[in-house]
Amino acid sequence: MPRRGFSRRLLAGGAAAAAIGGPLPLASPAASAASAASATSATSASSASSAEGAKRRVATAAAGGAVRRIKMYAEKLPDGQMGYGLEKGKASIPGPLIELTEGDTLHIEFENTMDVTASLHVHGLDYDTASDGTQLNRSAVEPGETRTYTWRTHAPGTRADGTWRPGSAGYWHYHDHAVGTPHGTGGLRKGLYGPVVVRRAGDVLPQKQFTIVFNDMTINNKSGHDAPEFRATVGERVEIIMITHGEYYHTFHMHGHRWADNRTGILEGPDDPSRVIDNKITGPADSFGFQVIAGENTGAGAWMYHCHVQSHSDMGMAGLFLVAKPDGTIPGYDPHHLTAGRGS
Repeated sequence: MPRRGFSRRLLAGGAAAAAIGGPLPLASPAASAASAASATSATSASSASSAEGAKRRVATAAAGGAVRRIKMYAEKLPDGQMGYGLEKGKASIPGPLIELTEGDTLHIEFENTMDVTASLHVHGLDYDTASDGTQLNRSAVEPGETRTYTWRTHAPGTRADGTWRPGSAGYWHYHDHAVGTPHGTGGLRKGLYGPVVVRRAGDVLPQKQFTIVFNDMTINNKSGHDAPEFRATVGERVEIIMITHGEYYHTFHMHGHRWADNRTGILEGPDDPSRVIDNKITGPADSFGFQVIAGENTGAGAWMYHCHVQSHSDMGMAGLFLVAKPDGTIPGYDPHHLTAGRGS
């Protein structure tokens, strides 16, 4: 499928979505001047031009309204876990990132390649009961069979009674609702889940996206020294999609970075009343997201993210957000020492 045939930017899977681009390119330096005065003038003009150019280069979401189609598979993985994928043999945990803009409709041809009944259930979007993805209303998929699920999104607006109807934009997720029990408990534990981002036209777009899922006492179904690491370069705009599954409440904390506790994680201006936070309580089926500029005001380094319930962190619910300098080095990062420390 062509890249823009589904998402305006990307559809990426696994623990970390692929980057949509590198750091914003630097503006061309001002031409040298014959005198110190003209050099100063040229530098000032170049700085102003560079700042304005950087502002213009921030990518934003286009208007929605497209109808899109993809194929998705549920598969068993070699290690006994399960995952969703866009191609046979390429399932991942978490499953592929699905990104839409308000007004888009998505048709998913879902094939269950496993030997147990499975499904696809989404949070936050619009659908009818045939696309609910549960055994209780017969919208799950038997082994070897295929079913089309349709998800719709809408923009905010006024209802006929004059009240305000919110739009679909937000950080959501999808998961199985059939494996193990009629509520998909077995499927969730084994890795059948993935992220959904719905943009509003004009939303700022990131350069890199990472999905972090606290699932019981694991991160992306990995525990202890296997907790995933995510990499960026100083100055890159990074989006974190955070989801919780399982039996426990957690707190998500990221060192050295903070975000606005609102729909996008970005303050809209100096008068935006949203709280700026670096720690958020999250329970089963909660999801939220935010954007940060990697290393802004703090610099490059190995920055921890973890559950701040102390016993959970001690049991391995901690990983690293690795922010590199432009030359690729990461101050204070020694992966060999880290592995040894986690195993002690």
